[in-house]
Amino acid sequence: MNAETDLATLIRNLEPRTLPNTYVFCSVEDADYGDLSHTGPLASFAEPEGLTLVLTRESAEEEGLSYEGTFRCISLQVHSSLEAVGLTAAVTGELATEGISANVIAGHHHDHIFVPSRQAESALRLLETMSSRR
Repeated sequence: MNAETDLATLIRNLEPRTLPNTYVFCSVEDADYGDLSHTGPLASFAEPEGLTLVLTRESAEEEGLSYEGTFRCISLQVHSSLEAVGLTAAVTGELATEGISANVIAGHHHDHIFVPSRQAESALRLLETMSSRR
């Protein structure tokens, strides 16, 4: 399956799905990629201030890692190209109209939007409505 670049097609085929877990973002100073692999992070990113981990709240608490806020992940099932223009802006803009923050991580095949846990159901409905309007 080829990755899609056309914005209208991407939006029409979003198929947003909420992943079952609650996630947190943690930053671990002086850690290198792989140091905390036993926590099963969904994603990680090396920054000068520390290694950012996106992992389940339970994993963070078991490891004694601090975090601010909890998030749910809405995974867009459309196979978006990494070179597609406007999808992130369209999705985050739609959520912003309702005051919902969005932290986007692009995987090779799909985009994943982390929204505050308390707003996850509203965010999912907004994205479903956005997709059906096209």
